[in-house]
Amino acid sequence: MDPVDIISNYYDPGSKLFHILMQHNEHVLQKALDAASKVPHLEPDLIFIKEAALLHDIGIFKTDAPNLGCFGKHPYILHGDLGRMILEDIGLLPHALVCDRHMGVGMSKEEIAKNGLPLPARDMIPLSIEEQIISYADKFFTKNWEHIVIKNSVDKIINQLESYGGTGYSDKFKLWLEIFG
Repeated sequence: MDPVDIISNYYDPGSKLFHILMQHNEHVLQKALDAASKVPHLEPDLIFIKEAALLHDIGIFKTDAPNLGCFGKHPYILHGDLGRMILEDIGLLPHALVCDRHMGVGMSKEEIAKNGLPLPARDMIPLSIEEQIISYADKFFTKNWEHIVIKNSVDKIINQLESYGGTGYSDKFKLWLEIFG
């Protein structure tokens, strides 16, 4: 299975959006592999991490995010769920779960309802070590039309997470930082 071939089925390889997505994915992949190297005793599946890190944001083209060159009809927050559906349709369920669960540090069904988010009413929390590693790595890189990829500092990540869900989200990230950083 070649993740780039799969992405190329949904994105024009010559487009700026493809370039932005692939640059982001490559940064996330390298950070994820670095994080995985810190926990060899947990035996993370490096092949799966390589594949899923490249596919985790495949659903962004279906969202309305003009700052990325995405002109779909869905709110950006749904990109994980949209990616999950794409990958489920081609039989990649474990990879689909990474799409579904990588946003923020994960969200429970209760948090989704409490915040009135336009997400499916289900837990979207990274469970496997590979899901956690990719979610952790993803926090360090923001996609952007002008700058392609912006590296986020730990302080910026913590501040963003606290703005979304208080200290509970940032505490989870800090735990990941201790484990994977």
